Amino acid sequence: MSSPRLDSLTSWYAEWRGLRVAVLGLSVTGFSVADTLAELGAEVLVVTEKAAEEYARLLPVIGAGLHVGPLDAPPAELVDFAPEVVIASPGFPPSHPVIRWTQENGIALWGDVELAWRVRDKVVRPDGRPADWVLITGTNGKTTTTRLTAEMLVAGGLRAAPVGNIGTPVLDAVRDPAGFDAFVVELSSHQLWYLNLQTGDDALSPHAAVCLNLADDHLEWHGGAQEYHDAKAGIYARTRVACVYNKADEATRGMVEDAEVIEGARAIGFDLGIPGPSDLGVVEGILVDRAFLAERATSALELTTVEDLAARGLAAPHIVANVLAASALARSLDVPPAAIRDALLRFTLDPHRIQVVAAHRGVTWVDDSKATNPHAASSSLAAYPGAVWVVGGLLKGVDLSDLVRARGGAARAVIVIGTERADIVAAFARHAPAVPLFEVDHAETEDVMARVVDLAAGVARDGDTVLLAPAAASFDQFASYADRGERFADAVRSWIASQDD
Repeated sequence: MSSPRLDSLTSWYAEWRGLRVAVLGLSVTGFSVADTLAELGAEVLVVTEKAAEEYARLLPVIGAGLHVGPLDAPPAELVDFAPEVVIASPGFPPSHPVIRWTQENGIALWGDVELAWRVRDKVVRPDGRPADWVLITGTNGKTTTTRLTAEMLVAGGLRAAPVGNIGTPVLDAVRDPAGFDAFVVELSSHQLWYLNLQTGDDALSPHAAVCLNLADDHLEWHGGAQEYHDAKAGIYARTRVACVYNKADEATRGMVEDAEVIEGARAIGFDLGIPGPSDLGVVEGILVDRAFLAERATSALELTTVEDLAARGLAAPHIVANVLAASALARSLDVPPAAIRDALLRFTLDPHRIQVVAAHRGVTWVDDSKATNPHAASSSLAAYPGAVWVVGGLLKGVDLSDLVRARGGAARAVIVIGTERADIVAAFARHAPAVPLFEVDHAETEDVMARVVDLAAGVARDGDTVLLAPAAASFDQFASYADRGERFADAVRSWIASQDD
């Protein structure tokens, strides 16, 4: 819900003093919101089910209140506080009792990104303009593309920062006194759901935006596939210059076609094929831009080659697609092709993204623990056809049947881990019954990967790849996808050491 006062709060230098704001959640995002509001002079109450000691200790120092306790209903302290705005951390789903209470009572509901956009003018460029915003979402590839884009912008001479879902809250970057020319903002579907609630004249209007791809994920949080799609589609709203989309993913094309954008914004496609005018693509192993040049009807600009990407471990098809998407975003901000090439020569993938752990006696061991949904796992399996596939974990309400039907039959063997194995085993029985299948039912986290490696070593042949691409979340047995990947890598190294003794 809007109000004349809230409508006026579109600058760091507006009158925020005395505004009553409830902040839901006290993670790194929640604290950045509380800290910003306290600096602005607002009255702040943080409401959370649990609070890290570090943040809880700091809240009284900055002048914010704190309520810690169950949130299965709005606590009395929150109701009595009578907030004018509630700013929720992205972990709070639309179905949460406090979110429902907020909306039912007509209280404005924001996320941290909305607040950051409103106060984006705290530090401006020499010409008096705030930093440009470039938005990135998608079911998979967000973090890689965000890092790629930021590094390309920096190589092109811009002061740029990767922020948002990648780890650094946007508000922390907005308040950095050094200032920036551009923010490359990774947005989860959760953050976009909150952002899509904002429809006023000063709602976020990015310079450029991309949805890399769309596949079922986080369905429990959103309530269904259509709701998830709609959240992702909001990335393009009010885009000013470039709506970048994946030509190989019809859902993203449809999002751009349906988006309400600023007049003059262009649709820029990318895929691994030969590009048409206004697209980026690949011609005989050369990545080219036919979008951001005057002679695009007849010419193209070379960005890099697949051979050069392979030398950096970036030649898997889905990574090449990410490179093209990032290049399109960077080119929309006039970064020259030479700077893009320079950035790619220095770029390395984050751990647990198709990371080669070891190669031993003809078998390559690959950790793609970050493949936490079927779409990501499908990309991994396309890069390593015929692999011994390690799959399973917390499925988040997603059915793996289509993935098994499409990719499972080509696997050398499959090793199923996790606590939700039954549906995966049944999918293989239906769609790929000839593939050797092994279950790892160890309850102890320390034992899971040791058993996985023993089984994989027993079936892998010279020239094979053993691929950890779980297509599921890790929290049923591991602390995180990183913990899962590290335990896999440790088990591989231990097994190799035992063979070489």
